[in-house]
Amino acid sequence: MKQAPILDKKQYKALLAATKMTRHSDRNRLAVVLSFGAGLRAMEIAAITVADVIDANGDVKEQAFLKKHQVKGNKSGTIYLSDGVRAEIKNYAQKHSYILACPSQALLQSQKGGGFNSKTIQHLFKRLFKSIGMNDCSSHSGRRSHLTSLNDNGVNIRTIQAIARHSHLNTTARYLSVTDTQIKNAVNLVF
Repeated sequence: MKQAPILDKKQYKALLAATKMTRHSDRNRLAVVLSFGAGLRAMEIAAITVADVIDANGDVKEQAFLKKHQVKGNKSGTIYLSDGVRAEIKNYAQKHSYILACPSQALLQSQKGGGFNSKTIQHLFKRLFKSIGMNDCSSHSGRRSHLTSLNDNGVNIRTIQAIARHSHLNTTARYLSVTDTQIKNAVNLVF
């Protein structure tokens, strides 16, 4: 089975820059950040609500608890939001404060109003990747890049498994790519 390619930091920055050229740049940027920065799947990006990430006081939560219907495999789980992801959500909410009026609505709204579904998020990513000449990438490239980056930075695979919300360690291992950074770090451990 062919896996979605992972992106390096330069490619990720190019993807973020590409969102600026789109009609709904703030929304599209947040979709990219949720994929690459939190490792969310397309269906989770589509299903996440305002209340999942922003509390009643308007503060961005450190953790988002996703219900069974929002995640793959019908298993609810906690998403840990990094400071960087939280800052992006806060910035988005400040620019689009109207979203706070209805906490049960989808965080990311489609052009026609209402939320996205998994397929429309996938199409959004395809268009963004195509705009930077990365036609082989998909919405899953963000999740794989996120998990591989954790691995590059020495995070234990069991911790990565918990972050990915995988039931089996072998599923997590399939997501990770061996990178030049990992090889360099490994050989520098000797002598």
